[in-house]
Amino acid sequence: MYHRVVDGPGPLLVANAPLRWTETLAALAAAASPLLAADGGADHLARIGLRPDILIGDMDSVSPATRAWVGEDRIVRRPDQDRTDLEKALIHAFDALDLERLTVLAALGGRPDHEIGNLGLLCRYALGERLVFREPAGIVLALAEPAKLPAVPGETWSFWTLDPAVRVTLSGVRWPVRSAPLHAAGRPSISNEATADRVGVAPEGGAVVVARRFPAGSDPAPGRGRH
Repeated sequence: MYHRVVDGPGPLLVANAPLRWTETLAALAAAASPLLAADGGADHLARIGLRPDILIGDMDSVSPATRAWVGEDRIVRRPDQDRTDLEKALIHAFDALDLERLTVLAALGGRPDHEIGNLGLLCRYALGERLVFREPAGIVLALAEPAKLPAVPGETWSFWTLDPAVRVTLSGVRWPVRSAPLHAAGRPSISNEATADRVGVAPEGGAVVVARRFPAGSDPAPGRGRH
């Protein structure tokens, strides 16, 4: 199966981990349709003057000023404390809005417990290119089925699983493996290197996390802005 990493106009969700706005990320947000925020993620959008179409969560993180600016008519309150605001937002995106794909900003780089939880959430969905955590210099996604991902030779790629029972086969990289355990607490494949224009990833028995870092100067171009 061929999976293409998509990075352009489309649905985008801003979560609440620390976020450094770059020109590319700001342009992605401006081009997004719909533009969603998970609770305090709306504060990130407020910093660049973008009002989310929908704000989802229990509203315990977003600032009062940003909440007022967004407007109650755009807020979907989810007070359930058994799920994180990011999970609530993903449920709303894929179930209530029936979105086919979603790019998420500010899912990583914050508190370790939040980051581990968000990576676990990514693995539970394991939607490949349909659910991507976007960072200023790369992407993170999770796969539960074989994929051929576009790559640039020399790029840094990393692979790991959260379940020790999962086995992974890698090709198109400097250090390929065949049906190997890449458990995060064991021997993950960290800072591997693409050697071809496709990186093959074939998990068996569960999901594998894939992290790709874009080469300097090759950040995918964003699409048209919001009006």
